[in-house]
Amino acid sequence: MANHKSALKAMRKSEKNRLHNRYYAKTMRNAVRSLRAMTNKEEASAAYPKVQKMLDKMAKTKLIHKNKAANLKSKLCAYIAKLA
Repeated sequence: MANHKSALKAMRKSEKNRLHNRYYAKTMRNAVRSLRAMTNKEEASAAYPKVQKMLDKMAKTKLIHKNKAANLKSKLCAYIAKLA
């Protein structure tokens, strides 16, 4: 167990941050998954900007790497273009 007040605070803060990051990471993954499940091009095109914004925010806060965000956006864009 922690011996200092600052260590106790660090434990509380890290747990709070872990839950916060876990929530946003899961939300982002679900958004990407739901976009990939769409078969209607208009629907997918309408949903893409929201997912793109989410990915950019995750990269900005370093929850995911900026290259991962770029790769996901590129793949999703290609998927939408391929839809009939």
